[in-house]
Amino acid sequence: MSLFNSFSFQYPWALGLIVLFWICGRYCPARTMAIYFPHVGSIMGLHAHRSRLLEVLKWVGIVGLLLALASPVITDEYKNINKKGRDIMLIIDSSDSMRERGFDPTDPYKSKFDVVKEVVRDFIAKRKNDRIGLINFASVAFVASPLTFEKKFLQKIVAMQQLGIAGKRTAINDALLQTYNILSKSDAKSKVAILLTDGIDNMSRTSFDDIRRLIAKSDVKLYTIGIGSYRDFDAPYLKALAQAGHGKFYAASNKQALAKIYADIDKLETSKITSKKIVQHRYLYIYPLFAAILALLFFIYLRTAKGVE
Repeated sequence: MSLFNSFSFQYPWALGLIVLFWICGRYCPARTMAIYFPHVGSIMGLHAHRSRLLEVLKWVGIVGLLLALASPVITDEYKNINKKGRDIMLIIDSSDSMRERGFDPTDPYKSKFDVVKEVVRDFIAKRKNDRIGLINFASVAFVASPLTFEKKFLQKIVAMQQLGIAGKRTAINDALLQTYNILSKSDAKSKVAILLTDGIDNMSRTSFDDIRRLIAKSDVKLYTIGIGSYRDFDAPYLKALAQAGHGKFYAASNKQALAKIYADIDKLETSKITSKKIVQHRYLYIYPLFAAILALLFFIYLRTAKGVE
């Protein structure tokens, strides 16, 4: 909830009448008295002296009436901003095959894993309203970071990931099982899993049929990405997983293609931001009107009863 307030006059032209009254008060004082107090001449003596106090009261009354006529108002504008983010788990392959170089044509000495970390960090930076977690898998799968809003912290965690810390082989099904267990405890309305691998499952204790049934029953949307050549990964297998997860399968042969895939997913999974505006007006004319009436009452009283000089 955010608040913006502003002060204004509904009828600012009324303030211009102050100039007219000033001119009349300076060059035709008798006419001014006739306009506002037509019977004042019969009430007060011909020799009553004008005083500074009377002059102040008169102008307080005039200015107060004109301010009330201009209708000062304070406008309060409330904006109720509702950000609906997603819970996203990134699943990254760190098996031995990710050591392969040449995936980035601009820097052929970088390994696939180094390139993936760069692209994933850029993806994380774009997700402003989401919680994102990271699972690193090879022979085993482990949670490198739980779901978090701390994007800079998560980017540091991604940069710290190393090849070999989870083994050398590939356990995709086990990584997905762990991912879905985490997201099943999430109360987010939208949940997304993004699997990236350059290999074929050769280590999981969870069978393909079991993990596919789990994915199909879940409300988590699954995107699968195979990187490298089609000889490196099992495209039909990744397609079947994405289909069961109501997502999409992608293939990337280089860094540019991978960056485009994450950009496409970023567009597909846009977070919803809704804003409801409430405008409230506070009218303040009663305050200058009250001051004007009070000043004019004192003016009349002092001119008629006391003859203040």
